[in-house]
This record gives sequence, C-alpha cells and structure tokens, in this order.
Amino acid sequence: MSHDDIVAAAQDTVQFVKDQGRTCLFSAMDATRTSPQFLHRIFKAVEEVHCDIINIPDTVGVAVPSSFYRFVKDICDDVNMVVDVHCHNDFGLAVANSLAAVEAGAREVQVCVNGLGERAGNANLAETVMSLHSIFGAKTSIKTEYLVETARLVERLTDVKIPITAPIVGENAFSHESGIHSHGVIENSKTFEPGIMTPEMVGHKRRIVLGKHTGRHAVAKVLEEAGYQPSEEQLQEILERVKDLGDKGKQVANIDLQTIADVVIGEVAKGSQAVVLKEVSVMTGNIITPTATVRALVRGKERVLANTGVGPVDAAVNAVQGLLDGDTSIHLCDFRIEAISGGADALAQVVIGVEDDHGRRVAARSAREDIVMASVEALVSAINRMMLLNSERDEKKA
Repeated sequence: MSHDDIVAAAQDTVQFVKDQGRTCLFSAMDATRTSPQFLHRIFKAVEEVHCDIINIPDTVGVAVPSSFYRFVKDICDDVNMVVDVHCHNDFGLAVANSLAAVEAGAREVQVCVNGLGERAGNANLAETVMSLHSIFGAKTSIKTEYLVETARLVERLTDVKIPITAPIVGENAFSHESGIHSHGVIENSKTFEPGIMTPEMVGHKRRIVLGKHTGRHAVAKVLEEAGYQPSEEQLQEILERVKDLGDKGKQVANIDLQTIADVVIGEVAKGSQAVVLKEVSVMTGNIITPTATVRALVRGKERVLANTGVGPVDAAVNAVQGLLDGDTSIHLCDFRIEAISGGADALAQVVIGVEDDHGRRVAARSAREDIVMASVEALVSAINRMMLLNSERDEKKA
C-alpha cells in the first residue's frame, strides 16, 4: 500500500468505529522505526475523524528514554488526542521508556503483569505503577497493595517464575542480608530502602535474611523476636554456624535459626566440656564397610579412634563412644533425625539420649545440613552433659 492508501484506510477504519458509538484507539505499529513525518501525518489524519486515543508502540524495543521522550513530546505537541504508549523490553528499557513518555505528556501506558509479553516482554505493571506513584507523584487507579498477590497469581497460572531479585514483587525485594544493611534497616527502614515505597504499599513483607553476609545485629534481632536471649558467647557461636551454612549457599530460614539457637543455648559451656570434637571423617559406599575416624580431646588428652558400623552415622557414633575408653560408661537410649526445612540440603536435627550405668539419662541435640556431623555433635554434647552430671555428683560426695 502507498502512504496515501494507508492514510485513507486508517481514516475509514476509525470512522467505522466511531459510527458504532465506540471509543477508538489507533495504534501505529512499529512507530519508533517509522518516518516521523509519515507518523505525524497519519496521526493528524485519524484525529480529523475524531479518533480518541493514539498509541505509540516501540514494537521491537529499540527506543532509549532520552530519544523516546523527544519522540513522544513532538507528537503530544502536535495532536489534541490522548497519547498512549506500548513499550517492549528487548533491551530492558520498557519501563524507563514508558516513564519518559509520561514525562513527555503521554497519559496512558500499556503494561503487563510480571512484564510478560512477546520475546523479552512488555513494561512491567508493578515497576511502572510504583515508579509513577512513588517517584513521579502521579496517581493511577491501581490498588497497589495487591501488586504482589497479583504477580504471584499470574506466576502460578502461567508457570513463569518471578526472579527472586525482581523489583517490587520479587522474594528479595524487601529482604536484607548484609550485616550493615540489616543493622541499618532494623534501626530505620529508610536507611536501605527507598522510603517512598514500603513493602506494605505493595502487599509485600520486610524480611531479615540470614546467610553468609549476616551480622550480629540481624541474628540478635530475629532471635529476640522469637523469644531467645543468648549470651554474647552463644550469639557468636550461632552467628558462626549461620555464616557456615551461608558459605555453602544455603539461606537460613527462621526455623533453621531457632533450631541452631536451641542447640547452642543447650550445649555445655566450652570451659566445662570434657570432650572437645576436633575432626570427623567417614568413608562409606556400596562395596565397602562404612568406617568413621574421630579425633577429639578427652579431658585435655587427644585421642583418635576408627570404628565401623552398618552405615556412616552408626560408624561415627561407635567411634565417638570408643573414644571414652572406659572414662564414662554410656549407651544410647534415644536417637531421632528429622529435616527442619525442605530440600536435599535441608538442615537436619538430631536428638540423642544417653544413659549411664546408674540409670541417669540426658539428651542433647544438634542441627547441621550433614546428618553424620549432626549425629556426632549431638552425641558429644550428650556425653559432655553426662560427664558434667557425674562431676557434680562426685563433688557433692566429697
């Protein structure tokens, strides 16, 4: 079709829509790669037949905010219709271009929930709306407190996952892990958040995330909210265990932290420990006998022992018991393992109960992502409790 034919066809179509008593939006496909002279000509032509809204699409996402601003402003200055934009995200500029268009005079912006659309998608609903509300001070009729809920609904229905780092609706949008960030947010949320946009405004929640970058203040705050009051030494031990898990790529949930706190707070103080674990190594497989080697200080003297078992956990437990060498006679009376959180690398909690020859029983627990280590630590903790109990009994007799 010639330019004249296209203009005539556009006017005829708009006229037909208006004759039906309908609001008409005219969209110029691939506007940003169209000759500006022809684009202005066709927009003026549809205005003559009373078109209501004109749409400027950046169909293949090649506009940049600075040039798109001038592009849209020239059109806004030239027509008296409502100007609408439709931006694609091929270069990740859809939201920026949409906002530039609003600055230039556009009054409607086409968006998609979670930015879904052809190829790299379209301007993201949440990002565009919250930028307009919070940064530009503009108002829309969008109920922003449902943005997160809507995004997650669309995620479920489309099976297109929201990246955890997605602005506004992503899992990490209002999460803080870094020690200095967590400390600042605990004191004043505006320290490391925009301030002009809060999690409550979009239906999100602020979270202190525990991991390799976590600081003491964050751990102390989360524990305090859960009702824990660890000593400074215990807090340091809890922090070290959290960082150890974080170094292995695991994010520590609140339930994980509480389990770690239960273990650490319940341990015998380091100065009173008769058995101090130094090293555990395990060898297992389908054609070899599971064997464990344990090295520890027992009442200040280093001992090393290897033992076998029906599995790696059994071998490790047998090796630890063998280290006592008659120092304290105990046997297991309880052994339980459970996963605290989901996944193959879930934190495992092991509870071990031991009994001595006099019928006294004590129990201890440990929590690690390695079941063998958790079992050994729980057993060592139970042994320390039993030996401390025996020492206190001997002192009373004396």
